[in-house]
Amino acid sequence: MNHLPVATRAPARNESTESQGRRKHSSPGGRDVTSLPLPAGVNGKRIYISYVISFIFFHLLALLIFVPWFFSWSGMISLVLFTYLFGAVGIPICYHRLLTHRSFRTPKWFERTLVTISLCNGQETPARWVAWHRMHHHESDHQEDPHSPLVNFFWSHFQWLIYENSGTNKLPIYNKYARDILEDPYYMWLEKNTYASVAIFILHGLLIYLLAWLGAAMFYGFGPEAFQLATSIFVWGVIARVVWVWHITWSVNSLSHMFGYRTYDTDDHSRNNWFVALIASGEGWHNNHHADQSAATVQHKWWEIDTNYYIIKIFSWFGLATNIVPPAHKRRAAKNDSAAT
Repeated sequence: MNHLPVATRAPARNESTESQGRRKHSSPGGRDVTSLPLPAGVNGKRIYISYVISFIFFHLLALLIFVPWFFSWSGMISLVLFTYLFGAVGIPICYHRLLTHRSFRTPKWFERTLVTISLCNGQETPARWVAWHRMHHHESDHQEDPHSPLVNFFWSHFQWLIYENSGTNKLPIYNKYARDILEDPYYMWLEKNTYASVAIFILHGLLIYLLAWLGAAMFYGFGPEAFQLATSIFVWGVIARVVWVWHITWSVNSLSHMFGYRTYDTDDHSRNNWFVALIASGEGWHNNHHADQSAATVQHKWWEIDTNYYIIKIFSWFGLATNIVPPAHKRRAAKNDSAAT
């Protein structure tokens, strides 16, 4: 498979800052810059109305969790459970570490299953997500970074999705950053059939509601109690969970480039942020990731817990994850041992 380079590799553990300065970017920015203008391709007068409507609609519906009738412990448990099943497995593990950085491999049937799970988060097709993120690494905290907080917090958190940006148009960005993704016929089908991913997203919500209603009916019959419990699970486990996972993903883009500590002097503002690491199952150790993008883990210290990596390891016990890329210092050690023999 012809894998695209995921930008220029970020410096490894002992790599000098001089080599970082040689990285090539198409726009100004970097670790020494404190503010940036909008990406050059942004049209501040044109918005993607579909995104705006979706964001407003789901955020308003998510407020139903504060209405007592919609509360249940089953609903709250479904929020937590589905945040891991759909959120963690779908976005950081599948879209991010598997597809974007190729940090491990899976059987093709399992990879496509994970992609289908990813689509249940309402976060775009695999090709588009991967292209955006590879572009982010190539231009991290430079002007053409799609979502740098050096523009402002709200831009990096969600506004970058709303405004038209010719720099992230599908054809040019796919050609540069996602050719390998579109070699898969399923992922290409998702791109050619615009509403297929939307249909999968809607169907997953209806399926959860149906299963919750049938499950509740086993205890309460097909009466108002079952309807109330199924609705609670839908509101908490689908609507609120989707919004929560959106903000988890967006926080990696925003908060993890604003607040936290820096172990590595990368040519950007990436930070290790404990709060984002907590809610994003490890993704908040973002400076570690920018310093070693290929590794399947971002845990560089014993207390930098990386739950997403532990899930990948569990996959490996069943033969569902292979070729797991170790951290850079282990790769170098293995290379030196191989050279010595």
